Amino acid sequence: MTEVFKNVTCPFCGVVCDDLQVKVENGVITEAKRGCVLGRYTFLKYDGDRATMRIDGKPATLDECIEAAVEILDESTFPLIYGLASTECDAQRKAVELADLIGSTIDTTSSVCHSPTLQAIQHMGDSTCTVGEIKNRSRLLIFWGCNPAESHPRHFSRYSVTPVGRFVPEGRKGRYVVNVDVRKTPSARAADLFIQVPPGKDYEVISTLRALVNGRPVDAAEVAGVKIEILRDLAERMKSVKFGSLFWGMGLTMSRGKHMNVMAMLQLARDLNQYTKFTASPMRGHGNVVGAATVLSYTTGYPFGINLGRGYPQYGPGEFTSVDVLARGEADAALIIAADAVGNFPAAAASHLKKIPTIAIDPKESMTTKTANIVIATAVSGIETGGTVYRMDGIPLPLTKIMDSDYPSDLDVLSRIIAGIRRRRGLTETETLHADAENHQRTSL
Repeated sequence: MTEVFKNVTCPFCGVVCDDLQVKVENGVITEAKRGCVLGRYTFLKYDGDRATMRIDGKPATLDECIEAAVEILDESTFPLIYGLASTECDAQRKAVELADLIGSTIDTTSSVCHSPTLQAIQHMGDSTCTVGEIKNRSRLLIFWGCNPAESHPRHFSRYSVTPVGRFVPEGRKGRYVVNVDVRKTPSARAADLFIQVPPGKDYEVISTLRALVNGRPVDAAEVAGVKIEILRDLAERMKSVKFGSLFWGMGLTMSRGKHMNVMAMLQLARDLNQYTKFTASPMRGHGNVVGAATVLSYTTGYPFGINLGRGYPQYGPGEFTSVDVLARGEADAALIIAADAVGNFPAAAASHLKKIPTIAIDPKESMTTKTANIVIATAVSGIETGGTVYRMDGIPLPLTKIMDSDYPSDLDVLSRIIAGIRRRRGLTETETLHADAENHQRTSL
C-alpha cells in the first residue's frame, strides 16, 4: 500500500516547514519531498537508534518504568524538569502541570541557547513580524552570529534570501544580504557583504552602527577591526531601504555580553524604525523551542528557569536554570524530556546529573538515556504523534501523525506519571485541580 501525506510539518528546526510531502509505502517512509537534508533525514531515519524501556540498565515494561518514575519524583525534595524543545505543546503543558504538582523547578533548552534573547526582549520589547512578511517585503537581510545555511537550510530558500515576494518580485536580485560572524561559514557565500568581527566584540560593532544610524560622530578609523567606512555604508543602506530584517543566533547569545548583545540589536532595530521599517528576529533552533517558551509563559508567566516549590511560579535566571541548579548540586532528582542534557551541559552540571536519580523520556538514545536510571522510550513527535508546534516567528502549526507506533506519546507518559503521584498522595483529580485553582488565584492577586 502507498499513502501520500501532503502539507506535512517538519519538526526538526525552528523554521518548521509545513509544506512537505511524505510518502509511505508498505509501512515505511520512502520519500519526504521539499524537505532539506536535515528534514529528509528526520523522516526517512526516524526509526533509527530508538531508545528502549529500562530501569538501571535492565529491560523493563512501561508500567514498571512509570511506577519507578512516580516513586522518584514523589519522594524528591528539589526535583528538576528540563528539556521540552523537541516535543509538542500538549506534552509541554502536561510537564508544567507535573512541575506544579511536585513543586519542581522547570526549565527548557532555551536556558543554554536563547535565554539571553528572551531576557533582552523582556527589557526592550521586540520589533518582529512573521517570516511570510520577510519573504514578501524585506530587501535587506542581516544575519548576525548565525549560520542558517547549515542550521536552517530552507530559511534562505523559503523565507529570506532567494524567494520571490509580493513586493520583491525580483527575488534574490532584489535583496541585499549581509553576514556578520567571527569566521566565514557557508552562509557567508550567500551574502553580498561579509563582516568579520573578533569574538566578544559584537556589542562594540552594534553600538557603533547605532551611533552612525543616529548621526552621531565616530572618529575611529575602525571598530573591532572593522573599517568605519564599511559600517557607515551599512548604516546608510539600513536607513534607506524600504523594509529590512535583522536575524541573530547563538553567536550573540552565548558569547561575551549575552543579553546585552541582544539588547543592543533590539535597540538598533528600534532606532532604524525612526527612518524605515525594520524587524529583528532570533534564529531559534529546535523544532518547538519557541512553543516551550510560549507554553511556560502563558501557564506560569515566565519562559524558562521557573521554580514552583512554594506553590507559585518564581522566575530566576541563574538561580533556577538547569545548569546552575545542577552545578551547585541542589537538585536531588531530574526528569529530562526530549533533550540531551548530559551531552550538552558543562561538566559540573552533567556530573551531578549522573549522581542523582534521573528519568529520561525520549524516543532516541543519547548520552542522557545512557546514564539515566529510568529510560521511557516514546513516540516521535510529528511523525508518530500529532500535536502543535510553534515556528520561530511565534506562529502555531499542526503536526501530522504519519506512522502508527507501539510507543506511548510524551503526553501519555506524563499524564500517567501525574496520575500515579496523585494516587500515591491520596488526591483525586478534582482535589488537585481545586488546589491548582487556589494557587492560580493567589498568584493573580
